[in-house]
Amino acid sequence: MIEQNNFILSMENIIKIFPGVTALDDVTFRAEFGEIHALVGENGAGKSTLMKVLAGINSPDSGSINLDSEIVEIGSPGKAQSLGISMIHQELALIPYLTVGQNIYLGREPHRKIKTFIDWKKLYKQAKVQLSRLDMDIDPKTLVVNIPIAQQQMVEVAKALSINAKIIVMDEPTSALTDKETKILFRVMRHLKDQGITILYISHRLEEIFEIADRVTVLRDGFHISTSIISDISSDDIVKMMVGRELGDLYPKKNVPQNECVLEVKGLSSGKLLNNISFHLNKGEVLGISGLIGAGRTELARALFGIDTFDHGEIFINGDSVRIRSPREAISMGLGFLTEDRKEQGLFLGMSVRENITISVLKEFSSFGFPFFSKLKTLTEKFIKQMNIRTPNIHQKVKNLSGGNQQKVLIARWLNLNPRVLILDEPTRGIDVGAKAEIYTLIDRLAGDGVGIIMISSELPEIIGISDRVIVIREGSITGEFSREELSQDKIMQCAATGGIDES
Repeated sequence: MIEQNNFILSMENIIKIFPGVTALDDVTFRAEFGEIHALVGENGAGKSTLMKVLAGINSPDSGSINLDSEIVEIGSPGKAQSLGISMIHQELALIPYLTVGQNIYLGREPHRKIKTFIDWKKLYKQAKVQLSRLDMDIDPKTLVVNIPIAQQQMVEVAKALSINAKIIVMDEPTSALTDKETKILFRVMRHLKDQGITILYISHRLEEIFEIADRVTVLRDGFHISTSIISDISSDDIVKMMVGRELGDLYPKKNVPQNECVLEVKGLSSGKLLNNISFHLNKGEVLGISGLIGAGRTELARALFGIDTFDHGEIFINGDSVRIRSPREAISMGLGFLTEDRKEQGLFLGMSVRENITISVLKEFSSFGFPFFSKLKTLTEKFIKQMNIRTPNIHQKVKNLSGGNQQKVLIARWLNLNPRVLILDEPTRGIDVGAKAEIYTLIDRLAGDGVGIIMISSELPEIIGISDRVIVIREGSITGEFSREELSQDKIMQCAATGGIDES
């Protein structure tokens, strides 16, 4: 047993209650000096809430926090930073139209002798040093809006490092990073650990937990379930503790696609983004689209759905040539599109579960502008039951739901429209393994009902596990196509990284 004085942090009997839900129920969490401590659990388990209590964003309703052998009151993010606690949030907290350097030192800018004036030369010099620690060769004077999302995530890491914290909380820091950037981040984390800094690491990617963590704590439904040394526990053990049940087969592939083409694309090109893309999708087929970040996967989805225009090419639905000039036209032709960024581009976060699910069919359930609330209530309750959406009631604001339940609300909205083709862009990003299993089951059920599914994903096991066929895109061009029987991670990565399979 580790002595109490070996802990840099001890959060004792923390309780946090939000309207309609107890987010943390008497949780005790302790972290050692200079360790990487993983925090795992399903969406809604309380991981982020616990860390937000530590970071001064949420105030606990009861409980105490002991930092470096002293009881502390953390009432604000500023107080947390002054105590040496830094948090990298799952949702980026950068200001788009400020520079990278300004974002890193926002509120902590170095000043000249006359305090009114910021020492910009020093600020950008310091920012360059922080970026170089992450192998980021970008000009710190670049506006954040002009860099890719993956680099924005690394800027958040640089910002956290610049505070010289004792404890760094990382909430899903690799969700938008490439494998190369993830390896750089892990190298930095190990270096920080060697310096005695404690890292609290939240991730749904269990393979990352076993690669980087020393210990792991499991939360479920707001309760502390277990804390273990990582070498003493298996992936299956963690999953069982996270979900409280046996998941069975994670990829329940039961349905076989029909030999009927519902969507065909010929020679689709759009500037430098897409180059002569051609493929077909059969009824009841799950077509996976793989490729590295920036390969053109999302650009293809946006072009199909009428969000972005394209220069050349044809789209056929059920054999008929169509011109899709807007999302409204795409919907009328039987297409649905679950966007990569559910919070910014999909959900109405301030509206209720009922409003989010039924907004797509509001016109059909209204008369002279007055909604039939009883019918909308019945429809919402049907989807909540059918999709196992965990919410206290239909009036709960969507922003208060976990990521997995938010995703299921968004899928329910599209199912209201009975699409023939459903495009899913990173449908399981940022959600836990239990919610992933439920969404995989839902995808398989939709395919069994005859819906053609296009699924874009950066997770190779997911693509291989759920797809009937996979096409690989690199620099806007298709570089490989594989049937289910031909699929392997090596083949997909060769096509994604080099443009083809080396047969030698």
